[in-house]
Amino acid sequence: MSAAEIRGSLAACGALAAVGSLVAASDVIERYPIASGQAVRYALAAAVLLALARGRLPRLTRREALFLVSLAATGLVLFNAFVIAGVREGDPGTVGVIVGCVPVVLALAGPAVEGRPIRPAVVAAASVVALGAAGVEYVGGAITPLGVIAALGALACEAAFSLLAVPVLRRLGPLAVAAYACLFAVPLLVPWSLVGEGLPPLPSVTEAAAFGYLALIVTAGGFLLWYYALGRLGVERAGLFSGVLPVAALACSAAIGAAEITIGRLAAVAVVALGVTLGMLGARPAERSAATSVR
Repeated sequence: MSAAEIRGSLAACGALAAVGSLVAASDVIERYPIASGQAVRYALAAAVLLALARGRLPRLTRREALFLVSLAATGLVLFNAFVIAGVREGDPGTVGVIVGCVPVVLALAGPAVEGRPIRPAVVAAASVVALGAAGVEYVGGAITPLGVIAALGALACEAAFSLLAVPVLRRLGPLAVAAYACLFAVPLLVPWSLVGEGLPPLPSVTEAAAFGYLALIVTAGGFLLWYYALGRLGVERAGLFSGVLPVAALACSAAIGAAEITIGRLAAVAVVALGVTLGMLGARPAERSAATSVR
């Protein structure tokens, strides 16, 4: 592996570990209005990212603005809506299993977006990752047909979070893409918040701390690292690291006493690691050079 690939791999692991750690804060804000809480989270994250950019972001073309608004609408706003609907219709773990198929979706759709042929070795590795992630998350719950539809919607939106960034990432860079995604998500969430939830209450001190963690670590840090990884690895190989998310979530849940680490889950974690390793080492050198062209 090249130095760029190693940096991209570490960034992808860091991004998904950060997102997986949101379970540590989710219990604290579970009673806070969802849309309002997400708007606060993305507004704070946008402020952090703007500060990192020293208040200067590249001016967008109409095409870039369309891609980034679509990214925010699908990958952030609609993703949350679909997950909520899916969880209401079934077990969260079952919804997670369906959404956990995103490495396969990215392995198939990513090359089309980047103008390259599908890599069978990466698709096979992505399938192994998805299987391992399912083993980490599944707890034997059930789900209704409506829940399956909602979970598939969440899966599509999860893939859109990466796929819609690819055409603009080369010129704008990870920081601008992450910042614009958060900025555009806020006005999209406000109507949902006001119409569906009314004026939000002031968060408690504990809730404010949780929102701060979600904004700084999970959102600003996680998004920035993820888009950096996309630029170094290409979308389908970066997608392999999506299997890190349920592993990180399991570790955080176990740390706070909300989940149990079993032999079966440890075996599933090993399957995720195997899939990621096969996918990263299975690409030919010529394929690797195409995936690291974004800087």
